[in-house]
Amino acid sequence: MQVRDVMTRNVISVTQDETVVNAARLMLQNSVSGLPVVAADGKLVGIVTEGDLLRREEIGTERQRTKWLQFLLGPARMAEDYVRAAGRKIEDVMTREPVTVSEDDTLPTVVELMERRHIKRLPVVGDGRLIGIVSRANLMHALVRLAQIAEPPAGDDAEIRDQVLKAFADQPWAPQVKVEVHNGVVELSGLIADERERQGCMVVAENVAGVKRVHDHLVWVEPMSGMSFPSPEDADEKQVPISPIMTIG
Repeated sequence: MQVRDVMTRNVISVTQDETVVNAARLMLQNSVSGLPVVAADGKLVGIVTEGDLLRREEIGTERQRTKWLQFLLGPARMAEDYVRAAGRKIEDVMTREPVTVSEDDTLPTVVELMERRHIKRLPVVGDGRLIGIVSRANLMHALVRLAQIAEPPAGDDAEIRDQVLKAFADQPWAPQVKVEVHNGVVELSGLIADERERQGCMVVAENVAGVKRVHDHLVWVEPMSGMSFPSPEDADEKQVPISPIMTIG
């Protein structure tokens, strides 16, 4: 999927000379946590978010730095802090040159940028002008929309088993497991080297069309001690030392 498939096109924005109070009011009225800032010609010049409005003298939350830290930071940084805490206009507090994406960018690109830059939304631009915005909420809407698409019809037990085995083969981390299917119920058995693999194996099987339930018979073998730990479904949490066992194919 691309950005154009999920982005919001009718974007609420503000201009640089708009007041901080009006921007905060717009965010509250429209239940958004950030606003793009545009010039008169529609070019994107910045973005203002809730985070930009946290340190404000009106509510007594401006930064209070010790004398020695003020000395280390210098007057220029102190002046910058003052402007962000006391400035009346958006241009005083906005983030300039925000990270942006285009309509053609992919969703993996969007998510990677959000995670790396610790941001919740990305303006979408074309020829420097704001044409939309993509946010975490847009990604959640896409997830829900795709989840509502009907799954393909399930086959018989043999076909389900083949699909489960194929799903395991597609995962490079997955251990070799034995798969049995009876009336859509999957039985997983075999050895795992880490308890985290157990949940991964369960999810692999649960995501195959036609699977009604998954039973966990996977045994965790602790590599250092050789102790075996049966699945919570099977056993009484008793630790039993075992000899090396061949992995079940």
